[in-house]
Amino acid sequence: MKKKIIRITAVFAIAAALVFIPPLMAENRRIPAAVPETSAAVFTVRTETAEIRTLQRYIEVNANIISGHQVAVVPDANGRLVSMTANLGDVVQRGQLLAKVDPSRPGTVFSMSPVYAPVSGRVVTVPQTVGSMVSTATPLLTLAVNGSIEIEARIPEREVGQLRTGLAAEVRLEAFPGEVFTAVLTQVSPVLDPVSRTKTVTLRFNGPAGAHQRVSPGMFARVRLNTRSYENVISIPQEALVEHRGRTVVYVLNGTSYVEMREVTPGVTVNREVEITSGLESGEAVVVQGQQFLADGAVVRVIGRRI
Repeated sequence: MKKKIIRITAVFAIAAALVFIPPLMAENRRIPAAVPETSAAVFTVRTETAEIRTLQRYIEVNANIISGHQVAVVPDANGRLVSMTANLGDVVQRGQLLAKVDPSRPGTVFSMSPVYAPVSGRVVTVPQTVGSMVSTATPLLTLAVNGSIEIEARIPEREVGQLRTGLAAEVRLEAFPGEVFTAVLTQVSPVLDPVSRTKTVTLRFNGPAGAHQRVSPGMFARVRLNTRSYENVISIPQEALVEHRGRTVVYVLNGTSYVEMREVTPGVTVNREVEITSGLESGEAVVVQGQQFLADGAVVRVIGRRI
């Protein structure tokens, strides 16, 4: 009987071993889970250095070169224009013979009536041709007084609040590519054109003597009128600014590989350069490309300045 009980116990022990031992062995053979990586991501960025600059606001418009002082030359007698000694563009001197008019009538003969230049200047219009009948009220030609070449431009209504005489300007002419002439605003029209919604302004060249002698009335110009200067301000590229939860921030390079998110106060913006009134010091480098992926304390690799 004892032997039978022993055999039965042994059978149960073997059966239990077959049920529980294989799962335990399989559990021990499982590959442990991978350990999460703890290294931070590295972001590639470009930077610019905050610098103290002068930001210059300006208005840029098209303009025309005109004669500031013009004199119409008329004959002393009615008759037929028989000769013209001055041509368009010629420079004439006061007292120079410009034309002759024959005052004769049918059945009568009179001596020629000469026409002299009343002032020195450049011939800018010649409205009459030889053979035409003219009177003492008919302009034979128009003289632009030497040294009175001016620039006329129209300023849009939205900009007229910045206008005042004495503003400096840079003038570029298609006739002289690459050259820059200087001028000053001398007159602002008191009336706004209701059709074009512009005000007419007049500028006068003020560069070195003779610098603009090659300029002629009728030429096309591009004028940059400087309106206001902001001197000695800390400025950075506008693209460095990021809106974050209602605040304006920049990412400042901290050392060589980390960035610090910092709130700043922007001022005026000129040509995509923005003034920073607080939150940044001159000489600090800010991220201008790649900042959309950053957070405070992010690890970065600087690959150069903006392109």
